[in-house]
Amino acid sequence: MAGMQLNGYYPGAIGEVVAAHAAYYAEHWDFGLGFEAKVAQELGAFLAGFEEGHDGFWVAALDGDFAGSISIHGRDAGERGARLRFFITDPKYQGRGIGERLMREAMAFCDRAGFARVYLWTFEGLDAARHLYERHGFRLCREEPGDQWGNTVKEQSFERLR
Repeated sequence: MAGMQLNGYYPGAIGEVVAAHAAYYAEHWDFGLGFEAKVAQELGAFLAGFEEGHDGFWVAALDGDFAGSISIHGRDAGERGARLRFFITDPKYQGRGIGERLMREAMAFCDRAGFARVYLWTFEGLDAARHLYERHGFRLCREEPGDQWGNTVKEQSFERLR
C-alpha cells in the first residue's frame, strides 16, 4: 500500500497503541478505564522485556498517522506457544489492507522463528479480525463467558499450528 510504513517501537508508540485500543473498545464495547489500564500495563511490560528474535512489535503508519499495530510475544513459545496481541486497525483506515499486512508480517516472523503454535484471545463479535485470523490459519479452540472488562462477552481462544 502506497504511503504505508511498518515500524517497530518508537517514542510514543505505546501511547498510540493504547489510545487506539481505548477509543475503539470504549465506543464499540463500552470498555472503560480498567481495560485501558490493562492494555497500557501489559503493553509496557511486554516492550520493557522485549527480546529481539523472540518477540515482534509492528506499528503501521499511513502517511505519518497511526493506522494499526500487532505484536508477537514469543518468549514462552516453547512451553505455551507464541501469543499474538495488541492487534488493531484504526477504524478510519479499515478496509485498506492494513490489518492484512500486519497479520502477514507477524505470521512471517512466527514462521522464521519456528514457532510451532501461535495463539490469541479475543471475543465474539470482532468479525473482521476473526476473518483475518482464520485466513491466516487460526482455528477457534475454546469459548467461555468472561466479564473481566466490565461487561460480559464470549471470550474466544484461537490457535495456529505449524
